[in-house]
Amino acid sequence: MLMEACPTMARYRIAVIPGDGIGPEVMEACLHVLRALEEAYGDLSLEFIELEAGDGVKAERGVALPEETLRGITSADAALFAAAGETAGEVIIPIRRRLDLYANVRPAKTYPGVPGAREGVDLIIVRENTEGLYVGVEGRGPDWGVSMRVTTLKASERIAHYAFKLAEEMGRRKVTAVHKANVLKATCGLFLEACRRVAEDYPGIEYEEMLVDTCALKLASKPEDFDILLTPNLFGDILSDEAAALTGGLGMAPSGNIGDRYGVFEPVHGSAPDIAGRGIANPMAMILSAAMMLRWLGEGEAADALEKAVSKYLWRGPLTPDLGGDAGTMDVALGVARLIREAF
Repeated sequence: MLMEACPTMARYRIAVIPGDGIGPEVMEACLHVLRALEEAYGDLSLEFIELEAGDGVKAERGVALPEETLRGITSADAALFAAAGETAGEVIIPIRRRLDLYANVRPAKTYPGVPGAREGVDLIIVRENTEGLYVGVEGRGPDWGVSMRVTTLKASERIAHYAFKLAEEMGRRKVTAVHKANVLKATCGLFLEACRRVAEDYPGIEYEEMLVDTCALKLASKPEDFDILLTPNLFGDILSDEAAALTGGLGMAPSGNIGDRYGVFEPVHGSAPDIAGRGIANPMAMILSAAMMLRWLGEGEAADALEKAVSKYLWRGPLTPDLGGDAGTMDVALGVARLIREAF
């Protein structure tokens, strides 16, 4: 699904960050599935290195993202991150910015057998990941608050090139730039200028522009009209949750944080403290994020095998409670792992 970041290797070192809440549960399920894939596939060798981040480590050490965790990510071939709780803003946002993971890639795809999912949804949100309102430049007085939105030509052109290249690689026909330039003329206006300039370099890809409020409406009513949505940071964050609602919820929503050197892959859902420790969290978003990671590593065949097993499992069930079933987290992992072994 994503551009290859490194040549095929005999062995991959994968940094693993379970984090908080349901994070350790969905990560355990994901690693069980990956070990089954490694065993069945034969040509895939994975070494997992567990790292710390989140609420628990902050309570113990006073910092949510230790420097050794960042070093561990940079020394690995890729990273899997599950969830952070109250410290999410102190974990994933610094990871994205310090490692220059400028592309946040969030697929939204309908799988057969998932209750409540809209048929025919198959789109990708490509979200600028380092700027916008998430830069954290803020001020507060007793009766006022202000947050600065930062948009640069360099970052806007870079994310636009990523979206168009992804469209070419995947055979997608259209890129839709999402904006609010009628009101936010300086920032969204600059973003659109960059998108238009980059679009000229890809004449084979249809390009359109759409106001974010119009896009939100159309995404809910005619999602099949979209291929790739190219968005600034905040808009992509919101629209990807809306897209997840069309495909079965956040438990079905994977993502990747991609830069020129590093890749960190995570489910879109948070730590879900209300169900943490109960063993009922849906691990599919974590497992599908691992499939994205494998594809980014250049292991397309292994990624395909994993996605096929997920699709077959969702059709047969049993499903977790968020999808109307009564299966546990590890029940799903065991079922997907069994289908992987049966396929080889």
